[in-house]
This record gives sequence, C-alpha cells and structure tokens, in this order.
Amino acid sequence: MNNEEYFEAKPKDNLKIANENLKSRLLVGTGKFANNQVMNKAIASSESQVVTMALRRIDFDSEQENVLNFIPKGCILLPNTSGARTADEAVRIAKIARAAGCGNWIKIEVIKDNKYLLPDNYETIKATEILAKDGFVVLPYMSPDLMVAKQLVEVGAAAVMPLGAPIGSNQGLQTKEMIRILINEISLPIIVDAGIGKPSQAAEAMELGAAAVLVNTAIATAKNPVLMAEAFRDAVKAGRTAYLAGPGATKDYADASSPLTGFLNNQSE
Repeated sequence: MNNEEYFEAKPKDNLKIANENLKSRLLVGTGKFANNQVMNKAIASSESQVVTMALRRIDFDSEQENVLNFIPKGCILLPNTSGARTADEAVRIAKIARAAGCGNWIKIEVIKDNKYLLPDNYETIKATEILAKDGFVVLPYMSPDLMVAKQLVEVGAAAVMPLGAPIGSNQGLQTKEMIRILINEISLPIIVDAGIGKPSQAAEAMELGAAAVLVNTAIATAKNPVLMAEAFRDAVKAGRTAYLAGPGATKDYADASSPLTGFLNNQSE
C-alpha cells in the first residue's frame, strides 16, 4: 500500500452533533483578538467549523464592528449566553440570537461568580431544558460533575462542555479526572471548554477521549494568533489519532524495545 492508497482507505472520523457531521474537532472563540482581521485569519488557519461569539459583539449597525462579518463563510455559528446570571436571562439571549439570524445552535453560559467565572450548573440545566424543547441545539458549559451531566443528557443537551480550568486562565486540564469520568459515562460528545492554554493540553484532552475542545484565549492572546491556531489544529488532530490508535500500557520498569539476549551471546561463540 502506498501513501495515497492509505489515506483513501482511512475511515472517516467525523464529529456528529445534532444533524451535523464535522470534520474538525476544534471549536474556537472570537474574543480577545487584537482586531477582527486577525481573528478572521486565525479562524481560517484553525480550520474550525464551529465558532462561538457573545451576542453583544454582534452589531448590525456597524460593518467593521460586527463580528459576524469576519467569521469565515460555512462556519456554524454558536452564540453564547455570556452575561447571563440566571436561566431566564440565558433563554432570553438565546432567543434574541436566533431572531438575529444566528441559527439555532446555542452555548449556554450561566455565571454568577465574578472571581472564578464558574458556571451555575443548576441554572444551566434549567436553561438547557427550556431551549432544547424550543428546538435549539444546546451545548451547555458546566463544572464537571457526573450527576449534572446525566441531567443535561436527560433534558436534551446535544453535547456537554466541562471546563478544564477557569475561563481564560490557560491552566490546562485541572479537572482531568472528572472529565475522564464524563467521557467514560456520558453518551453525548464531551467537548472540553475553558482553561486550555497550549496545544499540548488540547492534545492531552483528545488523547483522553474528548470528542472535541473549544479554545479562545490561548489563540487570541498568543504573539502570533494565526500560527497558534494552526498549532492547535494539528494538536487536536494528533491527539484524536493517538486516542483512536490506543496508546500502549504504562509500566513501572524498563522494557527493552529489542531483545537483549541472543545476539551478543552468538558473537562470543
């Protein structure tokens, strides 16, 4: 088999959310970029197909300030309910976004805590149930908790998005073991959101078995956001491929790659 034959025979590994089959497992955000032009190039280099944005960044009265004008065509818009402190506020923001032409995908963010920006899981479940019944494709952002994740499944979430660390902290997978439990126990796609600061951390999440990751700050605040987006793109692919390949077992002692007996003994005979 040559290389071309190998790639043609390689099975497709799309991410399915609701009725969409996505080739990319990297979701990206639109905040904190130096300007919209850089954001546009970074999204393009990431090859992401799902882009999230706060509703307040959509300004139909200003072509230069309206973030929608800089999101590459073909991307699925994932408005988030940033700023909501209750389920009712999140529902209201979601409906405004849909009325504004942003589609029916919504990322639920309900946050009352101003210091650590941790999500309110209880209000998140309430908002998810209301919006799922109203036909939205709901992706709730949550603190990783198995019982909460199971409730989100029951009320109609399309995926579950546990945080890896506080938003914008770039601390990596501080909740790794909790995320591992969700991956093992929840049938919906687990998308690690918040806290991932380096491509190696994105690869780690994918090697763990996450269906996808969402990255914003780590790309937007890099010295070269466009190049960093490319690095995250490749890291997510590598992590996913490693997960599918199945890493070898970890051992406490050395295990030589080649036999240590036989050859030298033969030479001395």
